[in-house]
Order: sequence, then structure tokens, then C-alpha cells
Amino acid sequence: MRKLFILLLLSISFLSAETEFAKPKPSMENPRRFVFPITKWNRDEINHVLGSANNVIKFYGVDNTEVVIVAYSQGIKSLLARRDTKIRKRVEALMTYDVEFIACGNTMKTLKIKKEDLIDGVEVVTAGIVELIERQLRGYIYIRP
Repeated sequence: MRKLFILLLLSISFLSAETEFAKPKPSMENPRRFVFPITKWNRDEINHVLGSANNVIKFYGVDNTEVVIVAYSQGIKSLLARRDTKIRKRVEALMTYDVEFIACGNTMKTLKIKKEDLIDGVEVVTAGIVELIERQLRGYIYIRP
């Protein structure tokens, strides 16, 4: 009986545990900055990245985050306007929260993708992998869900 009581107390304490913010706490002046890659054309993986980005925004608040998603290699197909309607709608919804979507220009050349083939609002950089490196050097946290 005593063990059961202790287990019950422990489980209750885990249910009410809150994440403690590191300092400085997230705010408009000190947003949490994240960069996510999409490198494969796999709907489950793409949806996982998009869902993770959404969860981060929901947790910290839209005004307290800066989220960037960089697509390169086969993952660039997730940013094609006519590829997958459900993914396009999720990308466009995240854009309303100021999530930046960036396509790799090198991949676009290799796969013969034109800027007009992309979802409106997607930015293009020369090299997606370099964009990931530079964002990390500017303080963005690299997240690979």
C-alpha cells in the first residue's frame, strides 16, 4: 500500500511538471530561434517537421519565436506549389505565423525547378546547407525531429 501511495505521488508530480525557461526568457526582444531542415520527399517526415515547428510556435508563442525551415535535396519537393495540396496548405498556414521557408538554389538547378514552381513566399538561397550553417552561427537552434 505504501509503495502504491509513493507511486501515485510521483506520477502526480510528473503530470504537473512545467518546463523551466532558460534566461533570458523568450520574448519579442529575445525570441527563441529555430531552424529545421527538410531533406527527403517523405510525407511523414515532412509532416513531422511542420508539426514540430507548429508545436514550438504554440508553446513559446508566435511573438516569441523565429522559425526557419530550409528545404534541399529531395525535400525541396515539399515546397512545390503543385506537388501535394495538404502539405502546401500546412506550409501556407505556417507562413501566416511568419515562418520562413527557404529553398536551396543548387537543388533547384539540379532538379530543374524554377522559382515560379515554388509556393508563393518561399525564399531561395544559393545553398541550403550553407543557410543552415549560417543560421546556426547567428544563434538559431538546429532541430532535426
